[in-house]
Amino acid sequence: MKIIMLGAPGAGKGTQAKQIASAYQIPHISTGDIFRANIKNKTPLGQKAKEYMDAGNLVPDELTCDLLMDRIGQDDCRDGFILDGFPRTIPQAQALDQALTARKESMDFAVNVDVPDENIIRRMSGRRVCPNCGATYHLTALPPTKAGTCDACGSELVQRADDSEATVANRLRVYHEQTQPLIDYYERLGILKTVDGTQPMDVVFAQIKAVLGKELEVSNVESRCD
Repeated sequence: MKIIMLGAPGAGKGTQAKQIASAYQIPHISTGDIFRANIKNKTPLGQKAKEYMDAGNLVPDELTCDLLMDRIGQDDCRDGFILDGFPRTIPQAQALDQALTARKESMDFAVNVDVPDENIIRRMSGRRVCPNCGATYHLTALPPTKAGTCDACGSELVQRADDSEATVANRLRVYHEQTQPLIDYYERLGILKTVDGTQPMDVVFAQIKAVLGKELEVSNVESRCD
């Protein structure tokens, strides 16, 4: 089972990806993890990526795709994998499809965790963290016992710069411009499955499992008919 996770920053797709990976016993793969592993191990591809990153440049789509294909070619991906954070653009999606086609493979599902912008801004701008112990809180969903103070160590809670309302709004704007078109792309391919990400995490996960399970049952029936 080969799955791509889609969704705006703060939609919760990373959390769902980890749960899916655990439930279906397939690797959860992010480009960040791939970059770090290859750079740490000083692989040829990792060294190339490091040159771009050290210069403050984005790693080219072709190189990113090469790193990804190297990762999914490993033994633990034989039964599938779940991609989190790639592709982010149509050119990246096309490069991935071409690379998979060369191996006579294709993606099975693109799962879109759909959450309205206003919900995401409310979620992320309300987050507070403890700079001392790293504990995380939310002003409404998970408030500390004493306002502004960490329950664990008593330190003053802070809002991270990337959680400010203005920053979150800008990240969402970039998402809609660059990544949102992927939803249309995978819908045209017939593999898009959208779930309501405004529900509690366990409910969202149940929706995803129901969608994947139903599609797999249909696929198995069609295979037997063939």
